[in-house]
Amino acid sequence: MVLYLKKLLEIFNNRRLPSEIQLRFLKQLARLLENGYSMIDALEVLKWDKQLIIAADQMIESLKHGISIDEAFERAKFHHTITTYLYFVKDNGDVLLSIKKGTEMFENRLKYMKKFQDMIRYPMILFFIFSILLYFINGWVLPSFLDIFQSNASASSMIIFTIMVIDYLVKVLLVFITLLIVICLILIVNKRKIPIQKQIKLYNVIPIYRKFLTLQTSFQFSIHLSTQLKTGMSIKEILAHMSQQKKLPIIAYYTSLMMTELSNGYPLSNLLSQLSFFENQLTLIFQKNSDNLALERDLAAYADMLTDELDRKTMKAITLIQPVFLILVGCFIIFIYLALMWPMMQMIRTT
Repeated sequence: MVLYLKKLLEIFNNRRLPSEIQLRFLKQLARLLENGYSMIDALEVLKWDKQLIIAADQMIESLKHGISIDEAFERAKFHHTITTYLYFVKDNGDVLLSIKKGTEMFENRLKYMKKFQDMIRYPMILFFIFSILLYFINGWVLPSFLDIFQSNASASSMIIFTIMVIDYLVKVLLVFITLLIVICLILIVNKRKIPIQKQIKLYNVIPIYRKFLTLQTSFQFSIHLSTQLKTGMSIKEILAHMSQQKKLPIIAYYTSLMMTELSNGYPLSNLLSQLSFFENQLTLIFQKNSDNLALERDLAAYADMLTDELDRKTMKAITLIQPVFLILVGCFIIFIYLALMWPMMQMIRTT
């Protein structure tokens, strides 16, 4: 337990820059690079902004010591969405394009997070108030009703049934929240220790997350492969490089399997159809294209389509959260209201 607490403290102490500052840093850096500044000169200019001084200084120091650009961003506590795109700069050399792509993805992430926070804020407040109300009703109101209506067998049985149901709901809710917290803590602390094969099996049993992860993995593979194909590298060289990176574990594992498949003389399309977090369209793209130029073009177009689909599905999921949550809470409130009113109606009928 102490070990878990120490690891959690390390994670929380290793705080990143605020997301809004990261986004402003990236946008200003991309603008300066477009205007002809070198990376070091652009970072020096960014130091004019007081909120960006620390991050710019850290990156300048890292770059001057020969550290790669993705590691420089990582040391400056930038989000992994950004550092992942910049990792592949080592091969394609297009820093500006990678920064722009990383900025675009990071900005979309912030948009989804803000939308999610806006949608969940009211339901969470309502849930908190309802939990207090449920505890109060279960602890004081219903027992008082039971004492009052003891002479009425029908009303008493209804109240006893309601107390049992509410007590069961409270216990289930507490167990669910406790399990959720424990699972999240274990995953946060031990995620890197869990073999990727077991992680994939775990993700496969989570229905909604599985679909989003499939779209995301297909997008990441398509965009990074198409970007590196522009450099003239062979498929085998690109896959070897992608299998060595640690920022995208599923991609690294899948590309290592592809390397083995190519070494055995089999076409990639046979393996792609068996990988659970790749869309079927990827298999069709590899079956269709025999030259790298056409493959690069189709993968880039497919990545753009996946971006739109991810955006559409994410926004749809977020907008469904609030009404579903409100309907559930509303059903519980109606149930409690009927449970309180029923004994009174029974008493009125018997008098």
